[in-house]
Amino acid sequence: MSEQTNPGADVVDAPTDPSSASPTPKQPSLARRLFRGSVGRNLGLIVALLLIVAVGAVTAADTFMNVNNMLVILRQASIIGVISIGMTFVIISGGIDLSVGAVMGLASVAATLDIMQTAVRSTHWIIMVIIALAVGLAAGLINGIVIAYGKVVAFMATLAMLVAARGLAEILAERRTLVIQDRGFITFFNGDFLGVDVLIWIFALVSLGGWVLLNRTTFGRRTVAIGGNREAARLAGINVKRHTVWLYALAGLSAGIAAVMILGRTTAGTSTHGLLYELDAIAAVVVGGTLLVGGRGTITGTVLGVLIFATLSNVFIQNNLSSSVQAVAKGIIIVIAVLLQQRFAKPAGTRST
Repeated sequence: MSEQTNPGADVVDAPTDPSSASPTPKQPSLARRLFRGSVGRNLGLIVALLLIVAVGAVTAADTFMNVNNMLVILRQASIIGVISIGMTFVIISGGIDLSVGAVMGLASVAATLDIMQTAVRSTHWIIMVIIALAVGLAAGLINGIVIAYGKVVAFMATLAMLVAARGLAEILAERRTLVIQDRGFITFFNGDFLGVDVLIWIFALVSLGGWVLLNRTTFGRRTVAIGGNREAARLAGINVKRHTVWLYALAGLSAGIAAVMILGRTTAGTSTHGLLYELDAIAAVVVGGTLLVGGRGTITGTVLGVLIFATLSNVFIQNNLSSSVQAVAKGIIIVIAVLLQQRFAKPAGTRST
C-alpha cells in the first residue's frame, strides 16, 4: 500500500531558504529620524544657540549677560533676518538670489534722493518707505521674470542683478552718502515700543508673516512642492513660472523692507549698504536647516540661524577677537551644517559613494 503525503504538512515543514526571502528594509537610526523632522532640527539649533550664549556668559560675564546686550544682538540680527526670511522661500523652491544685498543698497539710495526728500518735506516720510519697498519689489519681479520666462539660471540672473543694482545705486548717488533730513523718519525707526526697538518689532512681524505664509497657505505648500519636484508640481496643476516670479518678488520686497530698516539705523542711504548681505542670508538659511536643493525648510530654523550668527559675532566682539576669526568660525559652522544636511537628508538605506 502506497504511503500518502499530506501537502499541508509539506508546506509547513519545508525549510525556508534565507537567501530567497525579501530583504527587510533597514530602519533609519534615531538620529536620522530626529533630524529629518523640523522639531528635531530646530531643537539642535536651540542647543547650539544656548551653547554660544553659555560661552559668552563665561568669557564676558560682565557685559554679555544683560538685557541691553541681548537687545543689541536682536537689533543687529533684525536687518539680515528680514532678508533671510525672503531668501528662505527662494531656496525652499530650489532657487537662489544673489542680488538681495545690492537691491537693498539700491532701494536705500532711491529712497533718499534729493527729489524724494523734497517730496517728504511737503508730505510725509512714508513716501521714502513706499519708494524703498517699490524698488525692492520691482527688482525681485525682474529677477523672477528673467528666471521663469527667460529660462535663465537663477544664479546667473541674480548675479547680473547684483552687478546692475550696485552700479545703478552708485550712479544715482554719485558715490555720495545721502543723509536723511526728515527727523520724523529718524525718530520713528530709532524709537522703541514697550522697551523693544522698532527694528526688532519689524523683524518679528516679518518672521511671523513668513511663518504663516509658508505653513498656513497654499502659497507655502506650492513653494515646497516646486522645490521637491518641479515637474511633478507642474503636472499637479501649479503654475510654476508664475509662482517663481512671485517668490523672487517676495525676496525683493524683503530687501526693500531691510533697506528701510538700515536707513533708520544709519540715517543715510548709500550704494554700499547691503554689501555681502546675500552671503550672510544664505548662510543663515542653510544653517537653519533649509536644503540648498529645495523642498524643505522652516522660518523658525532661519530665525534661529540668524540669531546663532548674530550671537556668535557679539561674543567675538565682547572678547575683542578680530573679524577674521569670526569669518573662520562662520565658515566652519556653514560646512558643518551642509555636512549634516548631506548626512541626514538622504533616504534611509542609501549609501554615500
